[in-house]
Amino acid sequence: MTSVRLRLLIIALAPLIVLMPMLLLIGMTRWTADYDKVLIANVESDLKIASQYLSRLLAKTGDELGAVTESVEFNTWLDRPAADLERYLKDTQVRLGLNFLYYLPAEQARQAGNDWPVIAQAASGQGGAQIDVMANDTLAALSDRLAQAAEIPIIATPAAVPTTRAVEDRGMVIHAASPISLNGHRGVLVGGILLNRNLDFIDTINDLVYSHAGAVGARQGTATLFLDDVRISTNVRLFEDVRALGTRVSAEVRAGVLTEGRTWLDRAFVVNDWYISGYLPITDSFGDRVGMLYVGFLEAPFKLAKRDAFLWMMAAFAAVLLLSAPVFLWMARGIFTPLERMTQVMKHVGQGDLTARIGPVGARGEIGEVAQHLDWLLEQIQDRDRRLRAWNEELNQRVGQRTAELSEANAKLEQTFRQLVMSEKLASIGEITAGVAHEINNPVAVILGNVDVIRQTLGDGAAPVQTELLLIDKQVSRIEAIVGKLLKFAGPSEFADHEQEVDLAPVVQDCLVLVDHLISQHQIAVDCRFDPVPLVRVDTGEIQQVIVNLVVNAVQAMGTGGQLDLLLRPEQRDGAAGVALSVRDSGPGVPEGQLSSVFDPFFTTKRGEGTGLGLSISQTLIQRAGGLITVSNRDAQGAEFMVWLPAE
Repeated sequence: MTSVRLRLLIIALAPLIVLMPMLLLIGMTRWTADYDKVLIANVESDLKIASQYLSRLLAKTGDELGAVTESVEFNTWLDRPAADLERYLKDTQVRLGLNFLYYLPAEQARQAGNDWPVIAQAASGQGGAQIDVMANDTLAALSDRLAQAAEIPIIATPAAVPTTRAVEDRGMVIHAASPISLNGHRGVLVGGILLNRNLDFIDTINDLVYSHAGAVGARQGTATLFLDDVRISTNVRLFEDVRALGTRVSAEVRAGVLTEGRTWLDRAFVVNDWYISGYLPITDSFGDRVGMLYVGFLEAPFKLAKRDAFLWMMAAFAAVLLLSAPVFLWMARGIFTPLERMTQVMKHVGQGDLTARIGPVGARGEIGEVAQHLDWLLEQIQDRDRRLRAWNEELNQRVGQRTAELSEANAKLEQTFRQLVMSEKLASIGEITAGVAHEINNPVAVILGNVDVIRQTLGDGAAPVQTELLLIDKQVSRIEAIVGKLLKFAGPSEFADHEQEVDLAPVVQDCLVLVDHLISQHQIAVDCRFDPVPLVRVDTGEIQQVIVNLVVNAVQAMGTGGQLDLLLRPEQRDGAAGVALSVRDSGPGVPEGQLSSVFDPFFTTKRGEGTGLGLSISQTLIQRAGGLITVSNRDAQGAEFMVWLPAE
C-alpha cells in the first residue's frame, strides 16, 4: 500500500471499487429475496395440489361407499345369510380398494358412534369420510394384517423432539361411513383405507405435484404423510433404495404445524438435506391435529443457481476492474514515474545513502519543482550529517575517557569500602572474643580445681567415676581449645598453627559423640557413609570445631525429627586430590536470596539466638587449611554444606 502508483490507482478507482459492490450487493439481496418468494409460492401451490388430492380422495371414498349402500344389489344381499353378506363385503372391499369394510346394524352403529364421530354422523343419516387415527388393537380387531402393516419402527432423527417410543403402531385411516335405510334395514356401512405404508397414495401425490421431475432443470420433489411427527408414508429416501419411513420431523416444524396449527412455508431440513418445504396440519374427525401433509423440493439446485448468478456478476465486476486499471495506468504514467523516483530516493536516504539524488525528471509544473527542491534539501542534509558525525566522534572519545576514569575510581572506592567494613567487623570480633575468653576461662579454672578436689577427697573411691572425671578433663580442655581458636580467628597471625596428618572419619565420629545429647534431644536419625579417603593436613581442633558447628546448625534447622546424612568421599578439584565431607539435613533449606550471605560475619537466620559468627569462623578455618566450604539447597528437601580439603 506504500506504492504511489497503487495509491493513485486506488483513488481513481475508489468509486468503482466501493459503489459497484454496494450496488451489486443491494441488487443481489433484492433478487435473492424475490427468488426465495417465488420458491415459497411454488411450494405453496404444490401443497394446495396435494391437499386437494387428499380432499378428493376423502370425498371419493365417501361417495363410493354411499353408492354401495344405495344400490339395489347391496339391499338384496342384506336379506341373505350373514356368510353371504360377508363374502359380498369382501368382494366390494377389493373392488373399491379399501383396507376394511363392514356392516353395523342400527344399534351397533349408535354404540360405535360414541367412539367415532364419522359413524355417529352416518347413523344420523348423513354419510361422509374423515381422517381418523386408530389404535393398534382397534386395527387388529379389523384385521391382523392391517395391524401389522401399521407398525413402523421409529428411527432416531437429529433435531427431532426427544421420545422414548420405539415403534409407531397406530394407523392413520381414511374413515368413511354411509347410512343404510332401505326395505326396513337400518344401519351403517363402514369402510376405510390405511395410509400407513400406503406408497400408492404418496406416489400419486408426488406424480401430481412434480409431474416433470425427470426433465432437465425441473424441481426434484418429495411428498410425505405424517402421523403426529413420524413419517408413515413418504418417497423421501433414507438411502438410495430405502424410504425414510419412521424418521421424524424437526422440533421446529412440529411446534409450528402441530402445536400452533399454522401452515409451514419455508426451508426445512428433511432427513438428510435442505428442502423448500410446505407442511399442512391434518385434522381428524374429532377436530384434533393428528398429522401433517408435506410436499417439498431440493433447495440445492436453486442455491447453486443463485451462487452461479452471484459469481457471474462478480466475474463481470472483476473484468471491468481489470480493464479499467491498465487504461488508467497508461494515462497516468506521466505522474507515476517522477513520484516513484522520489520514493526510491527517499528509501535510499532512509537506509543511510545520503548521496542519492532524483536528478532531472522530465516533468513540468509542480512535480518538477518538488523534485529539484528535494535534491537541494538532500544536499543540506548531507553537509549537516558530515559535521554531526565529526562532533559525535570527538564527543565519544571524551565520554569514553571520562567513563574509564570514573570506573577505575569507583572500583578503588568499592575495594576500600569492603576493606573498611571487614576491618570494622574483625575489630568487633576481636573485642567480643577477648571478653568471651576471659568470661569462659574463669569458670573453666574453677571446674578444673573442683575436679582435682574431688579426686583428692575421694582418693581410691574415685575409681567408679574415673571415666566421667576424665571426660570432664577432656571437655574442659576442649573448651580452652575452642576459646583459643576463637582468639585465633580474631587475630590469626598471632597464633601458630598445629597442623598434622588427620584421618577425617574418626574426627567426624568424635564430633557426633560431642553432640549426641543434642541429636537425641531433637530425635534426629543419623546416617554416616564414609568411603576410604586420603589423609589431610589440618589442625584437629579446628576441623572438629567446623564439623560440630555444621552438625549443630543442621539439627537446629530440622527442629524435632529429621534425617542427618554425613558423607565422606575422595574428590578432585581443579586437578588436585582431596577429601569432601557433606553434611545434609532434611530441614527447610536456606532461602535462595540468602545463600550468598550465610558466611558473612554476624549474619544469622536465628534472630535473638545466634551471633552469626559460626559459619564465618568455619570458613576462615577451612580457607586457612587450603580448602573450600560451600552451601546449596538439595533438590528433595533441606540444605547441604560441603567441606573440601586437599589431600596430604
